[in-house]
Amino acid sequence: MTLPVAEARARLAAHDHGVLCTVHRERGVDAVPVVYVVNEAGWVGVPVDRVKPKSSSVLQRERNLAADPRASLLVEHWVRGDWSQLWWVRAELRWQDEGTTALGADLAAGLVRAFPQYRGRQPFRRVLVLRVVGITGWAASLP
Repeated sequence: MTLPVAEARARLAAHDHGVLCTVHRERGVDAVPVVYVVNEAGWVGVPVDRVKPKSSSVLQRERNLAADPRASLLVEHWVRGDWSQLWWVRAELRWQDEGTTALGADLAAGLVRAFPQYRGRQPFRRVLVLRVVGITGWAASLP
């Protein structure tokens, strides 16, 4: 059944990882697993960190967003033996080139609080700041 918007937003905020989909101009949807945080105003922060190895200092998702600011974040819950617990939420996002502003700093602080791997370092090259412009979700059952 379709999740009410408030419930979809709550599940997005309570989760911490999902699949970020951006638009590659040649191959279309470019999906990559990410960690993220959502602040109280509903902004999403996706880190570009220094903690995990990278092949480039500018990731493909960043190049995609610079060319087309649309993105989606898909989060889901799966229980193999009990499909009554299945649910998913898809947030429609728009990238905001504000990674160095107070908003980006707020989201970076949220990421450091959420993930111990980021503590005690200068963990981020950037934090991608994305505005939720739409949200939808589905659940096999509601609590």
